[in-house]
Amino acid sequence: MQSFIDSKLAWGLLLAASLAFPWVAGNDYHLTVMSTAYIFAIATLGLNLITGYTGQLNLAHAGFMAVGAYTVGILTVDHGWSFWAAFPMAGVVNVVLGYGVGLLSLRLKGHFFAIFTLCVGYIMFLIIEKWEGLTHGTVGIMGIPAPEPIGAISFESPLALYYLTLGFLVLAVWAMRRIVKSLLGRTFIAIRNSDELAEALGINLMRNKTLAFMLSVFYAGMAGGLYAGFVRFIGPDLAGTHHTFDMMIFMIVGGLGTVLGPLLGAIGMPWLTQSLQFLQEYRFIVFGPILVALVIFLPHGIVGSFLAWRARRAAKEGRPHAQD
Repeated sequence: MQSFIDSKLAWGLLLAASLAFPWVAGNDYHLTVMSTAYIFAIATLGLNLITGYTGQLNLAHAGFMAVGAYTVGILTVDHGWSFWAAFPMAGVVNVVLGYGVGLLSLRLKGHFFAIFTLCVGYIMFLIIEKWEGLTHGTVGIMGIPAPEPIGAISFESPLALYYLTLGFLVLAVWAMRRIVKSLLGRTFIAIRNSDELAEALGINLMRNKTLAFMLSVFYAGMAGGLYAGFVRFIGPDLAGTHHTFDMMIFMIVGGLGTVLGPLLGAIGMPWLTQSLQFLQEYRFIVFGPILVALVIFLPHGIVGSFLAWRARRAAKEGRPHAQD
C-alpha cells in the first residue's frame, strides 16, 4: 500500500490548501510572495531533475531561468509579440541552448561539471548585463505585458496571477511525476547511482544526460517566462548565481531526488525568511542556525529523511516500501 505522503489524497489536500490560500492570505502581498515561490518551485523542480535524479550539479540554472525571462521580455517589448506567443519560446530557446551546453559540459563529471556550469552561468550573466542592444544592459527590460486574457479571465489582479502560477505549478508537478516514475526516470536514477553500472546495462550515458539537462533547463525557461509576465520587469540580477544557490537550499531542505521535497522547500523557505523580517538585518542570525540544524538532523531533507525512516521501518518489518 502506498504511503500517505505519496498518495493521491495527500497531493489532493496540498492542492486544496493552495486553492484556498487566497481566502486566508489577508492581503495581496502574501499572494505575491506565494506566487513568486510557485515560480521558483517550477525552476527548482527542473534543477532537481538534473541534480537530484541524474546526479549532475548544474550551477548555471539561474542563468537559464534568466534566458527564459529575457526571451519573453525581448519578444514582447522589442518585437511586439503577445505574451502567450512569446511564452512557449522561453522553453524552446532554453532547450536549444541547453542541448549545446549539455554536449560540452556533460563530458565532465563531478565537481568539474559543477565548475564548468558555474562559469557558464557567469558568462550568461555578463552577456545579459553587457549586451545592451539586445538585453537593455543594466537597465533591464521594463513594461513587459501581463498575460493576455483567456476568454473572460483576465490576469491583471494579484489573485488571477496567483491562480495562473498555481496552475502552471500543478502542471509542472504532474509532468515531473510522470517523468521520474517512467522508464526514463529510472534511467536517470541508474546514471546517478553509477555511470559504470548504467553503461553496463546498455544505457547511453551521453544521450540520457543531455536529455535530462534539456528537460531541466526547459523547466527553468518556462519558470523564467512566467516570472517575466508576473513581475513585468527583469534585470541581470535574475541570472545571478545566488538564485541557483537558493534553489539548491530548497532542494536540500526539502529532499534531493524527490518531487515533493523541492516543492516544499521552495514554498516553505521564503515564508520562513518572511516570518523573520521583523528582525531586519539580524534575521540571518536566526535563519542560519535553523538551516544548519535542518542539515545536521535531517541530512536527506524533510521528505528524504522521512522516506529513509520509512524504508528502515519497512526493512525491519520485512515488507516492501514505496518510493516518492
